[in-house]
Amino acid sequence: MSGTVPTEGPHPLVLLLQEFTLEANRYVDAAGGRKDMHRTDLNALAVIMRHTARGAVVTPGVLRKELDLSSPATTALIDRLDQSGHVVRERGSTDRRQVELKMTPKAYQDGNAIFAPLSRHMGEALAAFTPEELEVAARFMAAMVEATVAAREE
Repeated sequence: MSGTVPTEGPHPLVLLLQEFTLEANRYVDAAGGRKDMHRTDLNALAVIMRHTARGAVVTPGVLRKELDLSSPATTALIDRLDQSGHVVRERGSTDRRQVELKMTPKAYQDGNAIFAPLSRHMGEALAAFTPEELEVAARFMAAMVEATVAAREE
């Protein structure tokens, strides 16, 4: 029928996830901007931190692949992070041709300054839920991440 408004749409949880994503992006833009850092810079540091925590070596190639950047864009990003004092380039211990990327103490300090308010507010919000509710929410979020990855790769 023409002129009718569809009554079905995305599930309210999907709409909330979309709103959360938008607000998270706005937060990163605003908080990162206070430290003269772009969202891509913060994403790069998150990639480096995640790989480092697992004991993996982070190279420019890893960063390029994870962030889906061109080689020139990756070089410009690493140059920016190096010049701002957030990342250093080191030669690999086993393969001197390989460049490894390491976060500096300044990167951890700035990351803490940028994300501490968000962490505090999220912690306060999480405190309102039972461990059982949080377990269900964690399973839901993990499923949504998997669904998003599957859609991206489709």
